[in-house]
Amino acid sequence: MSTTLTETVTAHSPPPSLRVIKNGFGAEITGLDFADGVTDEGYRFIEDAVKKHGFAVVRKTKLVDETHLELARKFGELDDVTPYNKAGRVHRLTYNELFDVGNIDLDGSIVDLSSPRGEANKGNALFHTDSSFNPRRAGYSLLLAHELPPPGTGGSTAFADMRAAYRDLDPDYKQFLREKKLIARHSLLHSKKMAAPECFKDVEPTDHFMSRHWLLQVHERTGIPTIYLAKHIHSLEGVSSEEPQAILERLFDHATQDKYVIDVQWYDPGDMIVWDNTCTMHRAVSGEFVTKYRRDMRRATVHDDSSLAWGFNEKSNKRMGLP
Repeated sequence: MSTTLTETVTAHSPPPSLRVIKNGFGAEITGLDFADGVTDEGYRFIEDAVKKHGFAVVRKTKLVDETHLELARKFGELDDVTPYNKAGRVHRLTYNELFDVGNIDLDGSIVDLSSPRGEANKGNALFHTDSSFNPRRAGYSLLLAHELPPPGTGGSTAFADMRAAYRDLDPDYKQFLREKKLIARHSLLHSKKMAAPECFKDVEPTDHFMSRHWLLQVHERTGIPTIYLAKHIHSLEGVSSEEPQAILERLFDHATQDKYVIDVQWYDPGDMIVWDNTCTMHRAVSGEFVTKYRRDMRRATVHDDSSLAWGFNEKSNKRMGLP
């Protein structure tokens, strides 16, 4: 009697691939599919890319709200939109851990630019780091596209490499900044007022809480010096009252040169960008889509867990939010 043995062959998906975008900054990842859930291997692949390159664009992830949050929690403790809810904003999404950063209103229409939310959203077009205005700043951010406007109508996201910007500072100016040991004061209301001055004309940022962080820092995950810069910065401690504006303008002009900036295009729902707020700046690039086409973008924000997370701020649950 003969016996036939049947061999079971398990098909393995090809490993994900990574392409460095420019000058060691930014990575584009393809081949990571989270349709069947989030794996530790997938998380580690993204986390390693972000640590080395500042941010990673992950194409066609097949993430949904639940797996988006599952992946984000692997990076650390999540922030939420509670301060915005308390300020009067009604949250459109199911989960408070997802920030609604698109242009869709509660009824599905496009947000009116003259509405409080529309005016507040204008600040997203300024280079910034997420939640630097809170006592505990953000570490990672994970932004996922759910619905995109037509190609060519705008809506890209730009990133600036703050480690490279620090590296290339004029040596004498770098020494000047080091010796001053500058502390930056961050305010959400300051950046909103810069972007929408008429709407926020009666708001005085100094009447409200400001978060305090070193201007020059060491990025703890790599040990590389960086500039913790953002348009949320209202003022600097450690210099005379005439100097802060000149210092900030010089640093922004330097750090936003083309050689440090990458403009990332969104191609498909399911595309995701993960970035480290402690060594990059980013901004939303506007376009005609703002008033013509729906754009559904959802962000999970991870609290920073480094020794610099709280800066010079009292550890509390206090966070800023706008209606």
